[in-house]
Amino acid sequence: MMGLIAKLSTAMGGSRDVIASKDEAKQRLKVVLIHDQINLTPAQMQAMKDEILGVIGRYCEIVADEEIRFQLDRLDSSVVLHTSVPVRGMPHRAR
Repeated sequence: MMGLIAKLSTAMGGSRDVIASKDEAKQRLKVVLIHDQINLTPAQMQAMKDEILGVIGRYCEIVADEEIRFQLDRLDSSVVLHTSVPVRGMPHRAR
């Protein structure tokens, strides 16, 4: 669908940059609204991230700090936290 909109916009003299900017603005607004709904201050959100990374770090080595992602999304009437943390050296579980 976005491909069709992009083609139509380009054919009408628009640019793909405008569409990308619009999509980025929509995503930013979505994040702001979700953060507002869960009622966490930026400091509380950072503290939560630090605690989660601390727990993961006790069990394995975290690599590539710039690739760590925390994202809040809406799912029906709740908010879901998605994380992506690149790790190395996860120990094998004893059986």
